[in-house]
Amino acid sequence: MTGTKRSSEGLDAHRRKLLFRSWHRGMREMDLILGTFADAEIGNLTAGEIEQYEKLLDISDTDFLPLVTGERPVPPDIDCAVLQKILASRRTMTF
Repeated sequence: MTGTKRSSEGLDAHRRKLLFRSWHRGMREMDLILGTFADAEIGNLTAGEIEQYEKLLDISDTDFLPLVTGERPVPPDIDCAVLQKILASRRTMTF
């Protein structure tokens, strides 16, 4: 079970792939953070935001998790609108 609450129905192939990647990261914490974000937002992201999100998904879990949890500051070169949305989404989560 992946945990996803959203169907990929109605999404184009690229967004379906990103939704899948969001829930299958390799580190369960990142599955929950990015998967939950993708469930809520993947259908609403603009083309530019999809591009940003795809680049963020290329970051390894061991590098990305400390940024998302606030353990390390976000480097300016990856700070973008989608990352700010992910951080806002993460702040609403309880584990």
